[in-house]
Amino acid sequence: MKNQIVIEKKTFQEERALFQSDSVKIDECIFLSGESPLKESKNLEIIDSTFVWKYPLWYGSNIKVRHSIWKETARAGVWYTKNISVRDSYIEAPKNFRRCDQVVLCDVVFPNAKETLWNCKNITLENVKITGEYFGMNCENIEAKNLDIEGDYSFDGAKNVVVHNSKFISKDAFWNSENITIYDSYISGEYFGWNSKNLTLINCTVESLQGMCFIDNLVLKNCRLPHTTLAFEYSSVDAEIVDSVESILNPASGKIRAKGIKELILQKDKIDPSKTKIVCEKIDAYLDEPHF
Repeated sequence: MKNQIVIEKKTFQEERALFQSDSVKIDECIFLSGESPLKESKNLEIIDSTFVWKYPLWYGSNIKVRHSIWKETARAGVWYTKNISVRDSYIEAPKNFRRCDQVVLCDVVFPNAKETLWNCKNITLENVKITGEYFGMNCENIEAKNLDIEGDYSFDGAKNVVVHNSKFISKDAFWNSENITIYDSYISGEYFGWNSKNLTLINCTVESLQGMCFIDNLVLKNCRLPHTTLAFEYSSVDAEIVDSVESILNPASGKIRAKGIKELILQKDKIDPSKTKIVCEKIDAYLDEPHF
Protein backbone atom coordinates (compact mmCIF):
# COMPACT_ATOMS: atom_id res chain seq x y z
CA MET A 1 0.00 0.00 0.00
CA LYS A 2 1.23 3.48 -0.79
CA ASN A 3 2.50 5.74 1.98
CA GLN A 4 -0.23 8.12 3.06
CA ILE A 5 0.02 11.71 1.87
CA VAL A 6 -1.22 14.32 4.36
CA ILE A 7 -2.97 17.50 3.20
CA GLU A 8 -3.77 19.95 6.01
CA LYS A 9 -5.57 23.28 6.31
CA LYS A 10 -5.94 23.83 2.56
CA THR A 11 -8.71 25.51 0.57
CA PHE A 12 -9.65 24.11 -2.84
CA GLN A 13 -11.97 25.72 -5.38
CA GLU A 14 -11.07 24.32 -8.79
CA GLU A 15 -12.97 21.47 -10.46
CA ARG A 16 -11.57 17.99 -9.73
CA ALA A 17 -9.08 19.53 -7.32
CA LEU A 18 -7.78 16.20 -6.02
CA PHE A 19 -8.99 13.95 -8.83
CA GLN A 20 -8.03 10.27 -8.51
CA SER A 21 -6.23 10.74 -5.19
CA ASP A 22 -4.92 7.58 -3.53
CA SER A 23 -3.88 7.06 0.09
CA VAL A 24 -4.45 10.64 1.23
CA LYS A 25 -5.31 12.04 4.64
CA ILE A 26 -7.27 15.29 4.33
CA ASP A 27 -7.37 17.26 7.56
CA GLU A 28 -9.13 20.62 8.17
CA CYS A 29 -9.61 21.37 4.48
CA ILE A 30 -12.38 23.27 2.68
CA PHE A 31 -13.63 22.37 -0.81
CA LEU A 32 -15.33 25.42 -2.27
CA SER A 33 -16.83 26.05 -5.71
CA GLY A 34 -15.18 23.38 -7.86
CA GLU A 35 -17.26 20.33 -8.75
CA SER A 36 -16.12 16.75 -8.12
CA PRO A 37 -13.01 17.54 -6.05
CA LEU A 38 -12.34 13.92 -5.04
CA LYS A 39 -13.87 12.03 -7.93
CA GLU A 40 -12.45 8.54 -8.54
CA SER A 41 -10.36 8.66 -5.37
CA LYS A 42 -9.59 5.78 -2.99
CA ASN A 43 -8.08 5.02 0.39
CA LEU A 44 -8.98 8.41 1.85
CA GLU A 45 -9.16 9.61 5.44
CA ILE A 46 -11.09 12.89 5.73
CA ILE A 47 -11.20 14.71 9.07
CA ASP A 48 -12.68 18.06 10.17
CA SER A 49 -13.29 19.13 6.58
CA THR A 50 -16.08 20.93 4.74
CA PHE A 51 -17.62 20.31 1.31
CA VAL A 52 -19.38 23.35 -0.14
CA TRP A 53 -20.05 22.36 -3.77
CA LYS A 54 -21.49 19.48 -5.76
CA TYR A 55 -20.40 15.87 -6.30
CA PRO A 56 -17.40 15.71 -3.91
CA LEU A 57 -17.10 11.91 -3.60
CA TRP A 58 -18.15 10.03 -6.73
CA TYR A 59 -16.82 6.66 -7.91
CA GLY A 60 -14.62 6.31 -4.82
CA SER A 61 -13.60 3.41 -2.59
CA ASN A 62 -12.28 2.82 0.90
CA ILE A 63 -13.12 6.21 2.39
CA LYS A 64 -13.36 7.21 6.05
CA VAL A 65 -14.89 10.56 7.02
CA ARG A 66 -15.05 12.03 10.54
CA HIS A 67 -16.19 15.34 12.02
CA SER A 68 -17.01 16.82 8.63
CA ILE A 69 -19.75 18.87 7.00
CA TRP A 70 -21.57 18.80 3.66
CA LYS A 71 -23.13 22.22 3.11
CA GLU A 72 -26.56 22.43 1.48
CA THR A 73 -24.92 23.26 -1.85
CA ALA A 74 -22.78 20.09 -1.78
CA ARG A 75 -25.65 18.21 -3.39
CA ALA A 76 -25.42 14.63 -4.57
CA GLY A 77 -22.32 14.27 -2.45
CA VAL A 78 -21.54 10.54 -2.47
CA TRP A 79 -22.58 8.48 -5.49
CA TYR A 80 -21.31 5.19 -6.94
CA THR A 81 -18.88 4.70 -4.06
CA LYS A 82 -17.88 1.48 -2.29
CA ASN A 83 -16.83 1.02 1.33
CA ILE A 84 -17.39 4.41 2.93
CA SER A 85 -17.93 5.29 6.58
CA VAL A 86 -19.10 8.68 7.83
CA ARG A 87 -19.04 9.37 11.56
CA ASP A 88 -19.84 12.37 13.77
CA SER A 89 -20.76 14.50 10.76
CA TYR A 90 -23.45 16.90 9.57
CA ILE A 91 -24.85 16.54 6.06
CA GLU A 92 -27.06 19.46 4.99
CA ALA A 93 -27.11 18.55 1.31
CA PRO A 94 -29.98 16.54 -0.23
CA LYS A 95 -29.67 13.61 -2.65
CA ASN A 96 -26.67 12.14 -0.88
CA PHE A 97 -25.56 8.48 -1.11
CA ARG A 98 -26.80 6.98 -4.36
CA ARG A 99 -25.94 3.50 -5.68
CA CYS A 100 -23.27 2.95 -3.03
CA ASP A 101 -22.15 -0.37 -1.51
CA GLN A 102 -20.87 -0.91 2.05
CA VAL A 103 -22.02 2.27 3.75
CA VAL A 104 -21.60 3.01 7.48
CA LEU A 105 -23.29 6.10 8.94
CA CYS A 106 -22.78 6.64 12.67
CA ASP A 107 -23.73 9.74 14.68
CA VAL A 108 -24.73 11.62 11.53
CA VAL A 109 -27.40 14.34 11.19
CA PHE A 110 -29.31 14.87 7.92
CA PRO A 111 -31.46 18.02 8.31
CA ASN A 112 -32.43 17.97 4.61
CA ALA A 113 -32.39 14.29 3.63
CA LYS A 114 -34.70 14.50 0.62
CA GLU A 115 -33.99 11.65 -1.81
CA THR A 116 -31.07 10.45 0.30
CA LEU A 117 -29.64 6.92 0.48
CA TRP A 118 -31.20 5.55 -2.69
CA ASN A 119 -30.40 2.22 -4.34
CA CYS A 120 -27.60 1.43 -1.88
CA LYS A 121 -26.76 -1.93 -0.29
CA ASN A 122 -24.95 -3.38 2.71
CA ILE A 123 -25.66 -0.46 5.04
CA THR A 124 -25.10 0.13 8.77
CA LEU A 125 -26.94 3.04 10.41
CA GLU A 126 -26.44 3.96 14.07
CA ASN A 127 -27.53 7.09 15.91
CA VAL A 128 -28.65 8.80 12.71
CA LYS A 129 -31.14 11.70 12.73
CA ILE A 130 -32.97 12.21 9.44
CA THR A 131 -35.38 14.93 8.32
CA GLY A 132 -36.61 14.63 4.75
CA GLU A 133 -38.75 12.66 2.33
CA TYR A 134 -37.94 9.42 0.52
CA PHE A 135 -35.02 8.37 2.71
CA GLY A 136 -33.64 4.88 2.00
CA MET A 137 -35.58 4.06 -1.18
CA ASN A 138 -34.76 0.71 -2.83
CA CYS A 139 -31.92 -0.08 -0.43
CA GLU A 140 -30.94 -3.62 0.54
CA ASN A 141 -29.29 -5.32 3.50
CA ILE A 142 -29.63 -2.69 6.23
CA GLU A 143 -28.78 -2.96 9.94
CA ALA A 144 -30.11 0.08 11.82
CA LYS A 145 -30.10 1.18 15.44
CA ASN A 146 -31.36 4.37 17.07
CA LEU A 147 -32.74 6.03 13.94
CA ASP A 148 -34.85 9.17 14.27
CA ILE A 149 -36.72 9.73 11.02
CA GLU A 150 -39.12 12.58 10.30
CA GLY A 151 -40.23 12.61 6.68
CA ASP A 152 -42.69 10.73 4.53
CA TYR A 153 -42.11 7.72 2.24
CA SER A 154 -39.08 6.35 4.10
CA PHE A 155 -37.62 3.01 2.96
CA ASP A 156 -39.93 2.57 -0.02
CA GLY A 157 -38.92 -0.63 -1.79
CA ALA A 158 -36.29 -1.58 0.80
CA LYS A 159 -35.28 -5.23 1.30
CA ASN A 160 -33.66 -7.18 4.12
CA VAL A 161 -33.84 -4.55 6.84
CA VAL A 162 -33.43 -4.98 10.62
CA VAL A 163 -34.18 -1.96 12.83
CA HIS A 164 -33.80 -1.54 16.62
CA ASN A 165 -34.87 1.23 19.03
CA SER A 166 -35.93 3.76 16.44
CA LYS A 167 -38.62 6.37 15.77
CA PHE A 168 -40.44 6.92 12.48
CA ILE A 169 -42.71 9.92 11.93
CA SER A 170 -43.36 8.98 8.34
CA LYS A 171 -46.42 8.56 6.14
CA ASP A 172 -46.20 5.63 3.70
CA ALA A 173 -43.12 4.20 5.41
CA PHE A 174 -41.85 0.82 4.18
CA TRP A 175 -44.14 0.63 1.17
CA ASN A 176 -43.33 -2.11 -1.35
CA SER A 177 -40.68 -3.47 1.03
CA GLU A 178 -39.63 -7.06 1.71
CA ASN A 179 -38.12 -8.90 4.67
CA ILE A 180 -38.36 -6.12 7.26
CA THR A 181 -38.01 -6.70 11.03
CA ILE A 182 -38.45 -3.79 13.45
CA TYR A 183 -37.79 -4.13 17.21
CA ASP A 184 -38.64 -1.82 20.11
CA SER A 185 -39.60 1.14 17.94
CA TYR A 186 -42.27 3.82 17.58
CA ILE A 187 -44.00 4.34 14.24
CA SER A 188 -46.47 7.12 13.49
CA GLY A 189 -47.87 7.84 10.04
CA GLU A 190 -50.71 7.03 7.69
CA TYR A 191 -50.70 3.94 5.46
CA PHE A 192 -47.70 2.26 7.09
CA GLY A 193 -46.29 -0.78 5.27
CA TRP A 194 -48.63 -1.08 2.28
CA ASN A 195 -47.84 -3.64 -0.42
CA SER A 196 -44.97 -5.16 1.57
CA LYS A 197 -43.98 -8.78 2.16
CA ASN A 198 -42.65 -10.38 5.34
CA LEU A 199 -43.01 -7.39 7.66
CA THR A 200 -42.44 -8.20 11.36
CA LEU A 201 -42.87 -5.82 14.31
CA ILE A 202 -41.69 -6.86 17.79
CA ASN A 203 -42.36 -4.78 20.92
CA CYS A 204 -43.41 -1.80 18.79
CA THR A 205 -45.98 0.98 19.07
CA VAL A 206 -47.80 1.94 15.86
CA GLU A 207 -50.19 4.85 15.32
CA SER A 208 -51.58 4.77 11.80
CA LEU A 209 -54.66 5.50 9.72
CA GLN A 210 -55.19 2.52 7.40
CA GLY A 211 -51.86 1.09 8.46
CA MET A 212 -50.47 -2.37 7.67
CA CYS A 213 -52.73 -3.07 4.68
CA PHE A 214 -52.16 -5.16 1.54
CA ILE A 215 -49.30 -7.06 3.25
CA ASP A 216 -48.25 -10.63 2.58
CA ASN A 217 -47.18 -12.15 5.90
CA LEU A 218 -47.53 -9.43 8.53
CA VAL A 219 -46.40 -10.44 12.04
CA LEU A 220 -46.90 -8.39 15.21
CA LYS A 221 -45.51 -9.61 18.54
CA ASN A 222 -46.28 -7.78 21.77
CA CYS A 223 -47.26 -4.58 19.96
CA ARG A 224 -49.46 -1.62 20.85
CA LEU A 225 -51.69 0.09 18.28
CA PRO A 226 -53.09 3.25 19.90
CA HIS A 227 -55.10 5.51 17.59
CA THR A 228 -54.76 2.98 14.77
CA THR A 229 -57.81 2.74 12.52
CA LEU A 230 -58.88 0.58 9.57
CA ALA A 231 -55.89 -1.70 10.04
CA PHE A 232 -54.95 -4.91 8.18
CA GLU A 233 -57.09 -4.53 5.05
CA TYR A 234 -56.39 -7.50 2.74
CA SER A 235 -53.33 -8.50 4.79
CA SER A 236 -52.39 -12.01 5.86
CA VAL A 237 -51.66 -11.38 9.51
CA ASP A 238 -50.48 -12.98 12.74
CA ALA A 239 -50.95 -10.20 15.29
CA GLU A 240 -50.52 -10.04 19.05
CA ILE A 241 -51.88 -6.67 20.22
CA VAL A 242 -51.41 -6.05 23.93
CA ASP A 243 -54.11 -3.38 24.24
CA SER A 244 -57.10 -2.15 22.24
CA VAL A 245 -57.23 -1.08 18.60
CA GLU A 246 -59.67 1.47 17.21
CA SER A 247 -60.76 -0.44 14.11
CA ILE A 248 -59.84 -3.40 11.91
CA LEU A 249 -60.98 -3.69 8.31
CA ASN A 250 -61.21 -6.82 6.15
CA PRO A 251 -58.11 -8.84 7.04
CA ALA A 252 -57.49 -11.48 4.38
CA SER A 253 -56.41 -14.34 6.63
CA GLY A 254 -54.55 -15.31 9.78
CA LYS A 255 -55.01 -14.67 13.49
CA ILE A 256 -55.52 -11.46 15.45
CA ARG A 257 -55.31 -11.36 19.25
CA ALA A 258 -56.20 -8.14 21.05
CA LYS A 259 -57.55 -6.97 24.40
CA GLY A 260 -60.16 -4.90 22.66
CA ILE A 261 -61.43 -3.85 19.22
CA LYS A 262 -63.72 -0.84 19.06
CA GLU A 263 -64.88 -1.56 15.50
CA LEU A 264 -64.43 -4.82 13.61
CA ILE A 265 -65.43 -4.34 9.97
CA LEU A 266 -65.85 -7.51 7.89
CA GLN A 267 -67.42 -7.20 4.44
CA LYS A 268 -68.40 -10.64 3.27
CA ASP A 269 -68.56 -9.54 -0.35
CA LYS A 270 -64.87 -8.61 -0.20
CA ILE A 271 -63.24 -11.20 2.09
CA ASP A 272 -63.99 -14.56 3.68
CA PRO A 273 -64.24 -13.81 7.43
CA SER A 274 -63.72 -17.48 8.29
CA LYS A 275 -60.10 -17.27 7.11
CA THR A 276 -59.17 -14.95 10.00
CA LYS A 277 -59.43 -16.02 13.63
CA ILE A 278 -60.19 -13.13 15.98
CA VAL A 279 -59.33 -13.68 19.66
CA CYS A 280 -60.50 -10.66 21.64
CA GLU A 281 -61.81 -9.96 25.13
CA LYS A 282 -64.14 -7.19 23.98
CA ILE A 283 -65.41 -6.10 20.56
CA ASP A 284 -67.55 -2.98 20.88
CA ALA A 285 -69.11 -3.05 17.42
CA TYR A 286 -69.36 -5.34 14.39
CA LEU A 287 -69.84 -3.41 11.16
CA ASP A 288 -70.25 -4.32 7.52
CA GLU A 289 -69.20 -0.90 6.15
CA PRO A 290 -66.18 1.23 7.12
CA HIS A 291 -66.32 4.89 8.09
CA PHE A 292 -63.77 6.60 5.82
